Amino acid sequence: MFSFLKPAEHKPRLSADKIDRVYHQQRIKVFIGIFFGYAGYYLVRKNFSLAMPELVSQGYSKADLGIAMSGVAIAYGLSKFLMGSVSDRSNAKKFLPLGLILSAITTLFMGTKAGLSSIAIMFSLQFLNGWFQGMGWPPCGRVMTHWFSHKERGTKMALWNVAHNVGGGIIGPMSALGLLWFGTWQAGVFTFPAVVAIVIAIFAFFLIKDTPQSCGLPPIEEYKNDYPATYSKNSEKELTTKEIFFKYVLNNRVLWFIAFANAFVYLVRYGVLDWAPTYLKEAKGYSIKEIGWAYFAYEWAAIPGTLVCGYISDKFFKGKRAVTTMLFMLLVMAAVFVYWLNPAGHPVVDSLALIAIGFLIYGPVMLIGVQALDLAPKKAAGTAAGLTGFMGYMIGTSLLANVAMGKVVDTWGWTGGFTMLIAACILSIVFMGFTWKKEKEAELRTNNS
Repeated sequence: MFSFLKPAEHKPRLSADKIDRVYHQQRIKVFIGIFFGYAGYYLVRKNFSLAMPELVSQGYSKADLGIAMSGVAIAYGLSKFLMGSVSDRSNAKKFLPLGLILSAITTLFMGTKAGLSSIAIMFSLQFLNGWFQGMGWPPCGRVMTHWFSHKERGTKMALWNVAHNVGGGIIGPMSALGLLWFGTWQAGVFTFPAVVAIVIAIFAFFLIKDTPQSCGLPPIEEYKNDYPATYSKNSEKELTTKEIFFKYVLNNRVLWFIAFANAFVYLVRYGVLDWAPTYLKEAKGYSIKEIGWAYFAYEWAAIPGTLVCGYISDKFFKGKRAVTTMLFMLLVMAAVFVYWLNPAGHPVVDSLALIAIGFLIYGPVMLIGVQALDLAPKKAAGTAAGLTGFMGYMIGTSLLANVAMGKVVDTWGWTGGFTMLIAACILSIVFMGFTWKKEKEAELRTNNS
């Protein structure tokens, strides 16, 4: 590992009269840093989806574009898992901005004539971008587990999780604005968002701190007097790669159930999102400006939806993440039916259906991330979350939502594509049912102890 990425050194403990003030200030700063830093990643992640209607009009097939689009998901799944391990042993202050700048540079080139000249080049650039995108979530997970205690992490994760909806929602109107300002769809979709992302990366660098100890503060468990059952002094010790992978992640059966459920949640998430521009243009006759605002509605509806999901999980289901996820995925399935079966000429119903899907789908995405962080020590949090991300992006997004759905739609039309989405909703509920059983067993052990 490059020496400049090593975790920040611990500083001598501050005097007791300074700890509260400094802890409060730094927690606000690091939260703002990872919030806007991660939102910045979404300005340069799904730009290719917005470009697809233009590329279809140039003669590319949806199956070919689905293959090109899959590059980002393949690389992201691998990177989130493998770079998650690197992130667990790196300084989040440097790791997150570095990945964002590299992703933005790749996106800048993607918007050139050469960058869109062939399926092979588009796939290669999407793959490279996906690898850099995988450097975003793991350092945020590292920051979250070091700066926020176990009992408050669900709420804080729900608040932070809307960052990708802020970024993902803004990209649609931003592309329309870039088209208006610079006169080409390439500048609107690729260049303008990439420049903004670089500015955000610099902003995040100055706000994020790696760990409380690197600021002369005690561990968050000590400060909040919130010690999980698995916590010990060794929890503050940096782990080796072998320990992370083979002791805490790969042999965790419940984590694998969550990972498979995540694959099907992501099939629905990106099966709707990535193909929305093409579906709305072909089947419903939307213009590129209307598509941009539909993107905005889908992503930003997730902000209150994620918060509501987190609240329901904590207050009504007493921290049972699985049952909350199952309920939300059942409602997602109903909204997908409406989005599919609504005939052309009813844009209000289409918008409401997209809003409903966006409102509902990101809660399960967030809760699966929380479960992954809770199932591993905080020094292995990035890798644990990376496993669920690997399954979500490699299987759910790349192979199913991108490649398979593109071929299915080419062969059987949009009926085939929406049948896939409905089946994915059902399978996500089935796999989360396995984790629900484990949650109940854990609750019984806690009550009997």
